[in-house]
Amino acid sequence: MELYERLRARDADGNPIVAALVGCGQMGSGLVHVTHQMEGLDTRVIADIRVERPLKVLKSLGIPENDLCVTNEPGKAEDALATGQFLITEDALLPARLPSVDVVVEATGLTEIGARVAWTCIEHRTHVVMLNVETDVTVGPILHRLAQQANCVYTVASGDEPGVLKMLYSQARALGFEVVCLGKGKNNPIDYDATPEGCREEAEGKGMNPKMLSAFKDGSKTMVEMAAVSNATGLIPDIPGMHGIKVEVPELARVFAPAADGGILEHRGCVDFTTGDVAPAVFAIVTSDDARVRADMQFVSMGAGPYYALLRPYHLCNIETPLAMAEAVLYGERTVASTRLVSEVIPIAKRDLRPGEVVGEIGEADYLGRIYTYEDAVSHRAVPLGITPGGTVTAEIAKGGMLTYDNFSPDHDKFVTRLRKLQDSVLFIS
Repeated sequence: MELYERLRARDADGNPIVAALVGCGQMGSGLVHVTHQMEGLDTRVIADIRVERPLKVLKSLGIPENDLCVTNEPGKAEDALATGQFLITEDALLPARLPSVDVVVEATGLTEIGARVAWTCIEHRTHVVMLNVETDVTVGPILHRLAQQANCVYTVASGDEPGVLKMLYSQARALGFEVVCLGKGKNNPIDYDATPEGCREEAEGKGMNPKMLSAFKDGSKTMVEMAAVSNATGLIPDIPGMHGIKVEVPELARVFAPAADGGILEHRGCVDFTTGDVAPAVFAIVTSDDARVRADMQFVSMGAGPYYALLRPYHLCNIETPLAMAEAVLYGERTVASTRLVSEVIPIAKRDLRPGEVVGEIGEADYLGRIYTYEDAVSHRAVPLGITPGGTVTAEIAKGGMLTYDNFSPDHDKFVTRLRKLQDSVLFIS
C-alpha cells in the first residue's frame, strides 16, 4: 500500500504513529509543525534541555496548556501519553524508554547526545531517525549493525542531502547506470575562518544557531553530509576536501566527469559539491555503455552524453524527515546510513592550537572538518571529527594542521568516544 494511504489508514483507525523528538532547535521545531499537519503520524514527545522551547512550539500550534505534561519521570510520562497529553522532558534518553513511542528523531547535532540517544533507542528496539549526520559518520556502522540485530531501524533522515542523494543513486543503479559522481550545491564558498561570533548577526537574521551557520560556512557540514553519502554508497572523495568548484547546472555533466573525458575527476565513482547556482539541488552524474540507452537519453532531452546529470532541484531538510519516520515504522526500511567507513571527516585547526587547550564543538572557532578517504585518515592517524569536541591538544598544532592521535587526545570518558573505539575494534570496515 502506498505510504500516504497507510498513514491515512492509521489515522482512521485512531492508531497514529507516535513520534518523539530530541532537540527542539530550528530543524526540530519545524519538524513538529510538519507532523502536526499530517495524518497518521504525530510528534507527542519532545525532549530538550530548555523546556521553554518545546512549550513555545506546542503552544504556537494551539495546544492547550492542560494538554501539556512536563516531566522526567517514566511512569508519569507514560500516563500522560495514555491520556492524550503531549509530553515535554529535559531527559534526552527518556523518549527511547517509553513503550508508547514508535520512533525517535534525534536532532541535536551533537555527537555525544546523538550516540547516546541512538544506542538507547536500539537497546529498547525503538526506531531512530538521525537529523544528526555528524553522529552517523562517526559511529553509524556499529549503530546500523546493532539495529539490524535488534530488529529495529537506524537511519539518517529523508530530506537531508544524504537521503535524497542515496535515492538518486539507488534509482540509477537499479536501472543499470554507472554512477560517476554524486554531488550537492553549496550556496556559498567555504570560509575556513568562520566562527559563531562572526556569523552571529547573519544567523540571528535567519533564525539560526550561529554555531550551525559557522559549520555550514567553514564547510564542515558539507564534508559530513558527503561522507555519509560515501559511506552509504562506496563512492569516494576524489581529493581530500573534494573539488568544490563553481559549476552551473548546464555544465555539471561535463565537469564532474572523468579527466580522460574532459572532466575533473581522477576516479570514477566520487562524491563532490559545487558553489555554482545549484543549491538547493542535488545531482547524480551517470553514464551507460549501451548505445541504444544513450540514444534514448538524448531523445528524452538529457543531452548527447556520454555523461548525464540527474537533478533533484530541492531537498527539504526537516520538512521531509517524517517520510523516513513513517517508512521506518510502516515498512521497517531505512533511508540511508553509514553501513561502513569509506570516508572519514577529520578536524583541521582553524587557528594555532597550544598544548593543554580543550577544544569546543563542531562549528566553533577551534577546528573545521575535511573529508578524506578512510584509508588516508588511518594512515595519517587522524582523529575522527565526531569525537573531537571536548578533547585536549597535546602538542602544538599550527593553523591548517590536522588533529591526530599524535598531537591531540579525545575525551575518552565520552560515550561517543568509547563507542567509536568499540566500532574500530569489532568491525572490519573498508
